[in-house]
Amino acid sequence: MSDPTLRVGVIGIGWAGQQALAAYQALPDVEIVAIAGQEADLLASLGEQYGAKQLFESWEKLIELPGLDAVSIAVPTVLHAPIAIAALKRGLHVLSEKPLARNGVEGQQMVDAARSAGRVLDIVFNHRLRGDIQALGEIIHRGDLGRPYYAKASWMRRRGIPKLGSWFTNQEMSGGGPLADIGVHVLDYSLFLLGEPRVTSVSAVTYAELGHRDIGEMKWSAKSEAASKFEVEDFAAAFLRLEGGGTLVLETSWAAFRDPLDLIDFSVLGTDGGAELRAVGATKAKVGDLRVYRDVDGEIADYTPPAEPGRAHAGVVENFVRVLRNPEEWAANDGSTALKRARVIDACYQSAAEKKEIVVE
Repeated sequence: MSDPTLRVGVIGIGWAGQQALAAYQALPDVEIVAIAGQEADLLASLGEQYGAKQLFESWEKLIELPGLDAVSIAVPTVLHAPIAIAALKRGLHVLSEKPLARNGVEGQQMVDAARSAGRVLDIVFNHRLRGDIQALGEIIHRGDLGRPYYAKASWMRRRGIPKLGSWFTNQEMSGGGPLADIGVHVLDYSLFLLGEPRVTSVSAVTYAELGHRDIGEMKWSAKSEAASKFEVEDFAAAFLRLEGGGTLVLETSWAAFRDPLDLIDFSVLGTDGGAELRAVGATKAKVGDLRVYRDVDGEIADYTPPAEPGRAHAGVVENFVRVLRNPEEWAANDGSTALKRARVIDACYQSAAEKKEIVVE
């Protein structure tokens, strides 16, 4: 009988990498073999905490380890494509932080590599696993609201620039600002809720009004000693036309003069009902306020459905491991959904730059 243990490596030891480590450790028959990171003291500490005997400063050395089955990538976006492609070519399965890549061109290369290798490429879209979003998804998908025709969604921060002068605000390293960073989550959970309609065209705007004036940085962020200019947007909005005639409006900000509490929300109008979800405090609100609006026999029959806290990163890692244990599911998990998101984000940036509606290919 073959050894059921999955041997994984984690590349990146910041917050996201530590979330992945904790999630893997909690699963049976999963061994954290190696960790790669730049901070020597933290790397050593995490190696001891999670029992990883192989510690590397270089990701290149980690993916060369014999006997490795999969890697998690939790590093700046500029490195997603080169690491994922190299790992896939070595026959490793890949779970990468969002966004898929800096743009759809790199994303396509990653998906092509996954298909060529016959390996899994998955992306950490953890917000679709929120308990309130899952509860609303069940309501929409079983037809309680009829046909959804108009939806609005946002992730808004007042002071949410991750770190001024860091890779987050460097266009070459990040691929974009809040639209690429947190807006991709909004796009993902919205299309999930709407049943994955194809986005046919977008009309978008971006603004960079506060970040370049050093306004809007997260309070916990430390100033970078080698700060670069603020090169990305701090607010974006997009009007998306969907196949079948539906519409989705997105807003996202890292910095804006608004309520101090972050907000994740989604509202939808359907032919037989509507719904609103508001998570005031965003990720700190484990369960948001969810309300469904319906009529029954001509009378208002609104209600509040129950929802439990979601599994976040742990849920993503659990699903990734489950798929790896079921080879018949590998081909369907090649990063294609994330690539669709990347192409929509590309179209949004193109629309904002050219000041016109862009057809999504």
